[in-house]
Amino acid sequence: MTIEVGEQWVGIDDLVRVARRGESVLLASGARARVAAARDVVMRLSTSGLPIYGLNSALGANTGAVLPEGDLEDYQRRAVRARAVAVGPAYERSSVRAMQFARIAGLARGGSGVSPDVLDACIALLNHQVHPVVPRFGSIGVADLPQLSHLALPLFGEGEVELGGEVLSGRVALERAGLKPVKLGAKDGLALISSNAATTARAALVLHDATAALNAWLAAVALGYEGFRANLSPLHPSAVAARPATGQIEVANQLRALLKGSALLTPGSARRVQDPVSMRVVAQVHGAAQGMVDAARAQVEVELNSAADSPLVLPDDGVMLSNGNFHVPALALALDACAIALAQASSMSVARCQRFMSPALTGLPLQLTRHGPAHSGFATVQKTLTALWAEIRLRANPGSLDYMPVSEALEDHACMALGVAEKLGELLERVRYLIAIELLISAQAVDLRDIEKTTMGEGARQAYEQLRGLVPVLDEDRSLGPDIDRVERAVAAGLFNPKAA
Repeated sequence: MTIEVGEQWVGIDDLVRVARRGESVLLASGARARVAAARDVVMRLSTSGLPIYGLNSALGANTGAVLPEGDLEDYQRRAVRARAVAVGPAYERSSVRAMQFARIAGLARGGSGVSPDVLDACIALLNHQVHPVVPRFGSIGVADLPQLSHLALPLFGEGEVELGGEVLSGRVALERAGLKPVKLGAKDGLALISSNAATTARAALVLHDATAALNAWLAAVALGYEGFRANLSPLHPSAVAARPATGQIEVANQLRALLKGSALLTPGSARRVQDPVSMRVVAQVHGAAQGMVDAARAQVEVELNSAADSPLVLPDDGVMLSNGNFHVPALALALDACAIALAQASSMSVARCQRFMSPALTGLPLQLTRHGPAHSGFATVQKTLTALWAEIRLRANPGSLDYMPVSEALEDHACMALGVAEKLGELLERVRYLIAIELLISAQAVDLRDIEKTTMGEGARQAYEQLRGLVPVLDEDRSLGPDIDRVERAVAAGLFNPKAA
């Protein structure tokens, strides 16, 4: 399938289809006319004698220095080369495709003044599976200049490219793909790199995965309710509606749907009058987390559908305006909030898992083993839980405050948005391991209690069956690390996702 850009709203799901499924991109006809009109403004103003940043005036600390008219095109290539300073391991293919898509979507809005030929070259690179090598470190969130410079170099035959699993020079990759280097005109280099497309792309992928993880987490919670024989009164519609905080009604609805048909819904079936707080406030904490993720997703989609260039070309007015739309504090702050919210949910997950180890609370054997003190059961998994929580807690610290002035202090504020997105991605990876452990512990509790599977809620039973299709019940002690890894991979792949099912 093909995703059309430039006229219709594009969302995170569109980006994921391009990034992970390899779908292609097409520029809408109306967008092409808008891009051409903006380009006419650029060409007219480039010879007007008016000083315009990035067009006939230099960049960064050299702002205000007039560029010779005959150097405008060469300057654009030099500007890209000089900013290709990202370092470290390269992003994987799906992230690079997401960056390509995000920048194409932005250019298609018509505010950059990019040459139509250059935009076509960007689309051709993506559609021909030509993926620039983009290192991870270097952006401070005042446009992702380093990453996008590496993304742009292959367009004119420089840099490195991954093509068909092989890393090649930009020139060789273009030849193999049947493409020709593009000629950059006035402002084209700046149009390619003055964007937060790397942050937008990475945030989109991480948030897509966060939504799936939150859904899988609720499946683990529902399975845990079955194993604990929990009291479901905190999920009662009237209870959650009495104080409709962000997301809690929706999460309670999801949990009730997962528990549809469960014997726990029968009055008097709960073992306790009141369960530990970590089991009672799932709707509140997970509702808040889902609300933060939804808010961040909205910010990402604003970026995907905006012209955030500086200077911004306004074809109807025939002008170019310097502005601050390259700055994305709303997105950075939203991502930091997601990290804190997921950490809150993580602390509760660890607490629930720990409660399952206690016979006084559960009525189950100590450490969830039938074989007594001669066997460890799930006891040592508590160390893994503690280590994961420490790593999650570290990555929940806000990253959007950690900046220093650069460029002769002209750039004296930054929001570090790409680093914040990466930090959230690292946190989410550890969250998935927590989800995997909670699924294993919950299923073990169900087995030790000898619950008749037909009395379980539909979604909880589905999660149990999926889990047992991957990992058998723990009887004799065995290495649980490989089991946890296997389940985490399934969570990452969307297996425990009732919405997807």
